[in-house]
Amino acid sequence: MEHDTHDIDARRRHFLARSSAVSIGVLALPLAACGDGVVTDAQAAEKIDDIAGGNARYAIDTSIRSPNQDSRVRTLVMHYTAQSLAESIASLTDPQRQVSAHYLVPDAADAGAAFRVFELVPEPQRAWHAGVSYWQGDRMLNAGSIGIEIVNPGFPAADDALPVMSRRWVPYPDAQVAVFGALAADVIARHQIPPHKVVGHSDVAPGRKFDPGPLFPWQTLYERYRVGAWPDADALAYYRASRPYRGDVAELQSKLLAYGYDAPQTGVLDARTVDVVSAFQMHFRAARYDGMPDVETVAILDALLEKYFRRSRALNRQTMPGAASPAGGEKGSDEWPLQAPR
Repeated sequence: MEHDTHDIDARRRHFLARSSAVSIGVLALPLAACGDGVVTDAQAAEKIDDIAGGNARYAIDTSIRSPNQDSRVRTLVMHYTAQSLAESIASLTDPQRQVSAHYLVPDAADAGAAFRVFELVPEPQRAWHAGVSYWQGDRMLNAGSIGIEIVNPGFPAADDALPVMSRRWVPYPDAQVAVFGALAADVIARHQIPPHKVVGHSDVAPGRKFDPGPLFPWQTLYERYRVGAWPDADALAYYRASRPYRGDVAELQSKLLAYGYDAPQTGVLDARTVDVVSAFQMHFRAARYDGMPDVETVAILDALLEKYFRRSRALNRQTMPGAASPAGGEKGSDEWPLQAPR
């Protein structure tokens, strides 16, 4: 019996050895599709080294590219630092703080030198700048966005407890605007970011964040650098005169959600809705940003939906928010707003 057992073990080892050789040959076959011809045993040996030990080597063939692709970056988020330049650098590079941004724009140029913009995180890497946030269905904005921090104090610390319209906001110097306007335009061009995905931190975190503040020059960025979204004057006049807001909060909430905000759908002007309206006003109507909806605010919102989401002037609330997609569309199956089920 002992002799038979050894014989069986020998045959088993022979079988396993042959099986391993066959496995290596099978694994090597797909590599032929990446080259110019059939992979030889010698080439297979170069590609596959000790499969059982998990030490396989392989080669990446980049000669074939699919046209069905675009940048992973989908959103540009603008911030102010609420700190000096030195404090901003310290905060954004402190491992204990766990906050960062792709770019930091100082408040002034170096003496006698060009304006120096700091790249703190390379664009392919994820910066930790948006935090708990939401925009157009996305709750993981850090994963697919570029963050630009701009050195600006925001408002004095003494104003922190005041209503937002009572705070003494600090304007952005023209030279600084020119720099972050050009920088934002470059980022947008590289990643083909649509206008309605250029937002402020307050847009994606209403009530929690207020940057870049009501004095951020959104209209200037749009007019001079083609950065971001802005309503057309003729559409604004039409909605102001022909479709004025009449206090329908549920319709307002539906429109805010359609544009991208994390707006409640309660039909009630609750605290969260006020925060969202205030964020929208900071971005598009700096003359009033107390969160109280009015004819002008909703006319701006209607004009934006028409311009960037192909929303028809005949569209009613029952077909919102899933009746229109952004002008130009989104690739793949993640169009925003999502199409309503039929």
